[in-house]
Amino acid sequence: MTSNPLIDLHDRGDFTDIDGDYILNGLTAAILVVDDNFLILKINSAAEDFFRTSVGNLLDHGLDTLLPADSPLFVLIAQVCAEQQAVSEYDVTIETPRIGQHFVNIHAAPVVECPGVVVLSLHSRSVAEKIDRQLSHRGAARSVSAMASLLAHEVKNPLSGIRGAAQLLEETVSVEDQSLTRLIRDEVDRICDLVDHMGMFSDDAPVRRDAVNIHQVLDHVLQISKNGFGRHTRFVANFDPSLPAVRGDRDQLVQVFLNLVKNAVEASPDEAGEVVMETSYRHGVRFAAPGTHERVHLPLAISVTDSGSGISEDIRPHLFEPFVTSKAHGSGLGLSLVAKIIGDHGGVIECESLSQRTTFRIMLPMCTDGESAGEAMMDEPSEAGP
Repeated sequence: MTSNPLIDLHDRGDFTDIDGDYILNGLTAAILVVDDNFLILKINSAAEDFFRTSVGNLLDHGLDTLLPADSPLFVLIAQVCAEQQAVSEYDVTIETPRIGQHFVNIHAAPVVECPGVVVLSLHSRSVAEKIDRQLSHRGAARSVSAMASLLAHEVKNPLSGIRGAAQLLEETVSVEDQSLTRLIRDEVDRICDLVDHMGMFSDDAPVRRDAVNIHQVLDHVLQISKNGFGRHTRFVANFDPSLPAVRGDRDQLVQVFLNLVKNAVEASPDEAGEVVMETSYRHGVRFAAPGTHERVHLPLAISVTDSGSGISEDIRPHLFEPFVTSKAHGSGLGLSLVAKIIGDHGGVIECESLSQRTTFRIMLPMCTDGESAGEAMMDEPSEAGP
């Protein structure tokens, strides 16, 4: 019986001589090592499965024999070789008669010790996941908007009558009972505010677009937080001062980050709580624009990290859906509105939650050369898509 080399190494307490092929073949992502002439130098088992052919048919063959000439993989390899830095592409379509159609995230990085050599990792995404990622936030937002229109007519009008009656009643009841009438008024105001908040999901109004200094937005949010709900929290700001302007609506961006920072403060411990805000420029991060073949560059990354206990795994997949919340008295509309606003800005929001830390990361496009800080634009709401 042939012994397992990994078990033998474990028995000797020596892991320094483990063959790299064991590690590569243990990965679920398809890994390819290619040179600047697109010659395949090394692959793992997942790459064999992805391209539906054996290692013998792949090694020392050109990637151009497997993929059409217009495949985005070739542009990616050329970019990595030219810039000598890692590049990522998300929601890339790879299609051939042999393998069919695949939606993948591609990460490419140069091998520093071997000029002209690039490591590619292909992470498959299902069609359903691709469509869901592009459309779910907008569809959910429109559902909330439709509900808000109904509530505004059917609920707010009767509530105004209830509030008025409670106000008149307060003038005639005893002092002991006035607290109950105030409770009625406060609850009516809370319900009206909730309906108004839901109305912000509407796509009817045009969206203003200016060149916005994101650090001025974050500084404003920090000032509000430190003097209000976060007065007992330690804030850490790691900002990249060279970041270019964002094309967006300043007030909406303030609302986004105020919401995220408030959530981070509430999630952090009452004592020794810490919230970290970071900005950075990420080269080569591109996403597929919904409904088109255009690749959107989202280089501006802004993250908000708390020191809390993390988000339940049951909630994470539905975190940006309306009415989903882990708070005892939360409405569940804050993060869904954040996702809607970021989507309207052409950006992406992600969440990474661990046992002692949760990070919300937003990636936004920067202003183009033709847009200056003094220019303003109005984007009409899109009619395309669900």
